[in-house]
Amino acid sequence: MNIRKFESEDREELIALWRTVFPDSHAHNEPSLVLEEKLKVDDLVFIAQHEQKLIGACIAGYDGHRGWLYSVAVHPDSRRNGVGAGLVRHAVAQLKAIGCNKVNIQIRAANTTVIAFYETLGFDTEERVSMGALL
Repeated sequence: MNIRKFESEDREELIALWRTVFPDSHAHNEPSLVLEEKLKVDDLVFIAQHEQKLIGACIAGYDGHRGWLYSVAVHPDSRRNGVGAGLVRHAVAQLKAIGCNKVNIQIRAANTTVIAFYETLGFDTEERVSMGALL
C-alpha cells in the first residue's frame, strides 16, 4: 500500500470511493464539491493505493490551533487490512509536521464500530456538543 497526497488524476476514483463509502451523505457533502472547495484552501487530501487502485482516502484540516480529520474512507473490499489506520497515522503525522498538536474527528454516535477503531489509534471521546448550521 502506498499513501500519498491527492493528485488531479485521482479525482474520479476518489469521488467514486466517497460515494461508495458515504452513500447517505447530505447534499452539502457532495464529494465533487467537497474536493473542489478543499483544494481551494490547501492540499491536505491523502489517498491510499494498492496495485494502482485507490482503496482509501482522508481529508485533513488545520486552522492553526486544531487539526481535523474528515471523510476518512476505505473501500469495503479493503477494510481490516490496515488501510484506515495507515491513512489516519499518515494524516496525523502530516498535521504534526506543520505544527498541529491536537487532532479532532466527528463520528456519528451510532457508528460504534468506527468509534472503537479510533480508540485503537489513541483517540478518546470528549464530552462536547457538536453543533452546525447550513449556510
